Amino acid sequence: MNPSISIVFHSGYGHTLKVAEAIACGSGGTLLPIDQHGELPPQAWAHLDASRVIVFGSPTYMANVSWQFKKFADASSSVWARQGWKDKLAAGFTNSAGINGDKLSTLSTLVALSQQHGMLWVGTGMPPANTKASVRDDTNYLASFTGLMTATPADASPDEMAAGDLKTARLFGERIAGVARRLA
Repeated sequence: MNPSISIVFHSGYGHTLKVAEAIACGSGGTLLPIDQHGELPPQAWAHLDASRVIVFGSPTYMANVSWQFKKFADASSSVWARQGWKDKLAAGFTNSAGINGDKLSTLSTLVALSQQHGMLWVGTGMPPANTKASVRDDTNYLASFTGLMTATPADASPDEMAAGDLKTARLFGERIAGVARRLA
């Protein structure tokens, strides 16, 4: 059984979109982009309701999610009121310009959102690339466990993202799909 996986995200400059695409490649998930006004079309909300897994994604701006993602999160209160996402699997990802960039604050917001909805969180499940021999394009070079973290220099285009970050995103997608299949 292939579970329905939705990847709902905001991308300000295209970098978070690139990560979402890599997660979709690994998971077979459907991309549901939040527009520049913080809106999702009604059919996207229906898709989220029908999904077994929801992956949340946002760039890290000023140590948290973008205002567009926050608007989406606030709008999800109507789903919360009817417990519409309770017991669904959840996961999350973020990108920022700095290697640290306070991305953990963003992931914490995504985890808290999932927990308010009564969801079950899936972390990366990947060992970090943390030896002297490690290089930037290794899998999980940023050593994140709570959710996926990627870093793109502020002056780099989405096409210049680290290959290791995109590989890590694809593997994260595979993990999410695998966990969903095991729990089906």
